[in-house]
Amino acid sequence: MTTYRGQCLCGSIKYEVSKIEPKMGHCHCSMCRKFHGSAFATFGEAKSENFKWVSGETQIQSFTAENGTIRKFCPKCGSSLIFQDSLDTTDVVEFALGTLDSDIEIKPDVHIFVSSKANWLDIRDDLPQFSSHRSSKQLNDN
Repeated sequence: MTTYRGQCLCGSIKYEVSKIEPKMGHCHCSMCRKFHGSAFATFGEAKSENFKWVSGETQIQSFTAENGTIRKFCPKCGSSLIFQDSLDTTDVVEFALGTLDSDIEIKPDVHIFVSSKANWLDIRDDLPQFSSHRSSKQLNDN
């Protein structure tokens, strides 16, 4: 079994994932853009039993947005680590793929919240695009 390892920028917080779920996507919502300081944030998913903190879990800080979503990060270096939906009733951890140190075989499969994407970004791949969540209206014919 492969173990994928990740950490924050300063290395204070480390985690391991034994299995990454196939759903992963690029989120273009304004909150993810601001929190990551980039055009979009890319998240992977792991079932809770396949995700574990190796070190620094007690240091993790959380920010709860007005819509109830929770973003967890390292207070020392500011690295975004975990996203938690306000309606999260699943046993899934959404983690920032950019914090992985390990290579992965699967690739993102969707763009979400493109209705609020940065106006200076042109999406040029063939992945499906949704105005908000995956369950919302698809914006292209892919």
